[in-house]
Amino acid sequence: MVILHIIPTVNPEYGGPVAGIYTSAPAFLEQGCEREIVSLDLPDDPWVLASSLKVYPMGNADPGYKSWKQRIPLMRYGYSPKLAPWIRANAARYDAVIVNGLWNYASFAARQALSGGDVRYFVYAHGMLDPYFNRIDPIKGLFKQALWLWSEGRLINRATSVMFTTEEEKELAKTSFWPFRARSKVVPYGVVDVEGDPEAQIAAFRALAPGLGERRFVLFLSRIHPKKGCDLLIEAFSQIAAKDPDLDLVVAGPDSVGSVAQLQERARALGIDGRVHWPGMLKGDAKWGAFRACEAFVLPSHQENFGIVVAEAMACARPVLTTNKVNTWREVVAGRAGFVENDDVGGVTRLLAQFVALSPVEKLEMSKRARATYLEKFDMGMMTPELIDIFRTLKAA
Repeated sequence: MVILHIIPTVNPEYGGPVAGIYTSAPAFLEQGCEREIVSLDLPDDPWVLASSLKVYPMGNADPGYKSWKQRIPLMRYGYSPKLAPWIRANAARYDAVIVNGLWNYASFAARQALSGGDVRYFVYAHGMLDPYFNRIDPIKGLFKQALWLWSEGRLINRATSVMFTTEEEKELAKTSFWPFRARSKVVPYGVVDVEGDPEAQIAAFRALAPGLGERRFVLFLSRIHPKKGCDLLIEAFSQIAAKDPDLDLVVAGPDSVGSVAQLQERARALGIDGRVHWPGMLKGDAKWGAFRACEAFVLPSHQENFGIVVAEAMACARPVLTTNKVNTWREVVAGRAGFVENDDVGGVTRLLAQFVALSPVEKLEMSKRARATYLEKFDMGMMTPELIDIFRTLKAA
């Protein structure tokens, strides 16, 4: 079986959708399922050259494109005249086609090429149908509603199935745009178990955070973006820092909207800048070393469809401190694998305070429960056969 993924970019900074494809690739291959990708990247983009999967980069290489894309909204979505014709010409070669994400030119081209045809295609919304986004930006929500009627809604309506990673995501999606008609299905999602030498991985991480030394820390690892609640985390950490003077905070990830400087300034104003560390985006061994070395993982997001980093933390047997706006929060609570609170300063402060108050034995037991929850709920190695069977057996719309 060969699956084609349609996605705007394979740049790791795109976050969860890209990470999900790559981290699960070995498990799919073990089951005899190969995957290829078509994207809006350029052939010489470093993430294309470094890709472990076959990528067909259909980006617009026109020299004038960069100067024009700031003036023409469609170009900001990654417009390329090559993408839809390529999909139309090649989609039938694959056993299934998966569209990853919405509100970009890749999904627009997929609708042009696939809807109304005979090719079986699936859509992963990846949380992009959450009504949260309409609440924080109502004007943009109106433009999305117009695009829904013209393109995205038709892509969704005509898909063989629209895949959701949690029941919560599925229910929230029904309330965002009108009309909503979809063959919806909640499917397994997670990460392949972590491999490698733990001590070498921890050493690789600590080498990138020299100011941390051997100190204990809690870890945030994701895109640094207002949606992720990093401002809440800085405020909350300042309030509990005195309760555990030997505990630091690591904020790791790409600065996706240029907010790190402001967050660092706030940490200085609160007098905790010496205890907050910013190693940037972590990859490979350094990323897994950060998970393995931390005492707990914290994700104070205002909205999170799945939060693949939650599964990654649990795979490394680390307790998860998160909010009830992360759609996997119910699994955290059910497994007693961490703490869950509201997405405000008070809530995030309680998350940290509850964890700091635990005894070493209680922290160890919570770590064991986090690992057990991963194995039960999020181990992609175990879930891959079921997922492949879904792609193989669901009939075209």
